[in-house]
Amino acid sequence: MSTLAFTKMHGLGNDFMVLDLVTQQWTPEPELIARWGDRHTGVGFDQLLILAPPPHPDVDFEYRVYNSDGSSAEQCGNGIRCVARYVFQNQLSARAELKFQASNSVLRTRLKEGSQVEVDMGPPGLEPAGVPFDPALAGTAHDDGTFDLPVDGADPDATPRVMPVSIGNPHGVMLVENIAEAPVSELGPMLTAHPAFPEQANIGFAQVVDASFLRLRVHERGAGETRACGTGACAAMVAARRLGHINDKVKVSLPGGKVKIGWAGEGSPVMMTGPTARVFDGEVNL
Repeated sequence: MSTLAFTKMHGLGNDFMVLDLVTQQWTPEPELIARWGDRHTGVGFDQLLILAPPPHPDVDFEYRVYNSDGSSAEQCGNGIRCVARYVFQNQLSARAELKFQASNSVLRTRLKEGSQVEVDMGPPGLEPAGVPFDPALAGTAHDDGTFDLPVDGADPDATPRVMPVSIGNPHGVMLVENIAEAPVSELGPMLTAHPAFPEQANIGFAQVVDASFLRLRVHERGAGETRACGTGACAAMVAARRLGHINDKVKVSLPGGKVKIGWAGEGSPVMMTGPTARVFDGEVNL
């Protein structure tokens, strides 16, 4: 029976199984990924991250993401930080700055002091069609870029009001008064699968503490609520800044810890800086 080496890593508790397909060969199998993702009978993770040789000479590596249910994902902000750290630790490149080809964008990373990694996530997608988000399948559209999203069983007097944002993957951000009381487990799955999000979406519940600090919980499609979501933190910052609540640099606190997000405004890239951690190395049977 053949085996495949892997590394378990996490960014703020958002945990990953990292597969190096630069030095190993394997073709992703969704059913096998789902078995590995099971926290009782497998390795257990929020996402599987694959590092592969560059598909063209303008980047250093290819980077692919799969959710714990075996479905593919376009992006993972905490994951790309971990992969950048993995490359350095495994001596696959000695460069402090790298470019990774994701499914629909090129991500630039920079190693910083300690375990910190900075990522240029590129400009956010603010047009509904690019998220993708279908306003025709939503409720009332508001001038501030938010939409009412009626869901079955929700209080009709408290219809969720969500801003769609793309950070290379689809997000819906909802501002709440108290993050501890946010209905993440109830509303998260319903909003993730709302018809207005044709590819589903990660749903962020964000509390504005002050102009430089947000608290956030995220229900991720294909994974449920996670300890942290890097792209979710970026999307929450973008939404709160567009609504006029925060400055251009903030800390975002998630259940697993904090990241720093900077965004100068429309047309500018979102910059994220946060920690990485290597947990253990292992092998799985194929």
